[in-house]
Amino acid sequence: MAGLVGEYECKLDAKGRFLFPAGLRKQLDPAANENFMVNKGFENCLTLYPMNEWEKVTARLSKLNLFKPKNRMFYRLFHQGAKQLTLDNAGRILIPTALMERIGLKKEIMLTAYNDRIEIWDRAEYLSIMDENITDFSDLADEVMGEIGEPDDE
Repeated sequence: MAGLVGEYECKLDAKGRFLFPAGLRKQLDPAANENFMVNKGFENCLTLYPMNEWEKVTARLSKLNLFKPKNRMFYRLFHQGAKQLTLDNAGRILIPTALMERIGLKKEIMLTAYNDRIEIWDRAEYLSIMDENITDFSDLADEVMGEIGEPDDE
């Protein structure tokens, strides 16, 4: 799989459910079996992992030396509030209320898919963050990508 891509605007219903976008659903590996894990992301968002990708992440985490305090704290923070989710018969996902409240999700949300995960943002906050950082995009690209060499032409 080349990785998940795209931005999708969705609306939460009164129960905290949203219709999982068909364009994103088509990109999922069948091994995910319409099951996900959600946890608090690194910024003010939630991170939704297809179950097969979550299993890869947790396999890496299982290699942490839990005798080191920083490793234990990272492990706890990463798993804090994590919940397993499944698409319902109508193709919707229910976001747990505690996670919605933790990041301040309102009615309009934005799903941003990249690589092996999908971030769930409050739409207004996501657009604000993107607007704030767009002017620095060129500098960020140089800093992040400038050291990566071009593939060999063999």
